[in-house]
Amino acid sequence: MTKQIIFPKPLTQGDTIAVTAPSSGVTADLHPLLHKTRSHMEQIGFNIKEGETIWTHNKCVSAPQEVRARELMDFLMHPNIQAIIPPWGGEFLMDILPLLDWEQLKQAPPKWVLGYSDISTFLFAYTLRTGVATAHGPNYVDLSTDPLDPLTARWLTVLGNPKGSAVEQVSSKHYQSAWNHEVPGFNLDTKSEWKSLTGGATTSSTPEISFTGRLIGGCMDTISILIGTPYAPVQQFVQDYCRESGVIWYLESCEMNAADIYRHLWQMKQCGWFEHAKGILIGRPAGYSSIQNFELTDALTAALGDLGVPVLYDTDIGHMPPQLTLINGALTTVTYQEGQGKVVMSFE
Repeated sequence: MTKQIIFPKPLTQGDTIAVTAPSSGVTADLHPLLHKTRSHMEQIGFNIKEGETIWTHNKCVSAPQEVRARELMDFLMHPNIQAIIPPWGGEFLMDILPLLDWEQLKQAPPKWVLGYSDISTFLFAYTLRTGVATAHGPNYVDLSTDPLDPLTARWLTVLGNPKGSAVEQVSSKHYQSAWNHEVPGFNLDTKSEWKSLTGGATTSSTPEISFTGRLIGGCMDTISILIGTPYAPVQQFVQDYCRESGVIWYLESCEMNAADIYRHLWQMKQCGWFEHAKGILIGRPAGYSSIQNFELTDALTAALGDLGVPVLYDTDIGHMPPQLTLINGALTTVTYQEGQGKVVMSFE
């Protein structure tokens, strides 16, 4: 019998959101971002509980792994915290995974955890191991601006969506091509266009592409290192939760060239991760470069072209905002036509 994904309670005004840094902390010169985000979150009706780890940063991490694990665990178990949003990602979240009490987490009341980049290392492992839905989307400091752009602002609608209902998001019109934390908000300076691996952007004369499955994924740079560990039981998750629905994979990259992307996808494929895929979403690659004349499309074609499923790339996922808020475990339908996409997630 197929197991049911566990969805946390809808996030509502008056709830408490905890901020902890299970990967990288925030250096002193960027503390104003934390203050600004807290002010904005309180203005829209949330209580904010700040952890000690968010204020420090040394050797790529906020604090020793034992401290990071303990603070995250405390917040996950705290009865008066309804959601956790780290300030941003980092490099070495994987160090805390063996230090968490996974049996205790399986029994704990679920709560939303939202983030991306290295935070997806935890989101991925947590959903796979517990069946609890997690949210891949904006980090805490991404939520400092008022007003937010339309796509980023959907994080609140998504996390406020009740079990048994659906929520829709549409692709962005423009995206940010480079980061500058000295400028408030996102500088959405480049036109967005989703593309299909089979023929680039469709036109009005080509059929709509549509596929349905349960979402799972994250940042390729970090979730791929979980292969072969107890923290990536992909096949068991698919067997337990996705036998009937199949899987929609979403993947994005940071600081990977075309050859890196191909190698990571090749490894995932050899490990059977894509065996039950109904479709694959690839986010806009950040810090990307081709290798000689080997391009992103070459990497995607070589790794995924023989799967016989739709592959969409340059989608609104990851390090080049704005991005969709995608729920690991949600039954999802993706539609695409004329360079634009729509994602409808059902919490069932």
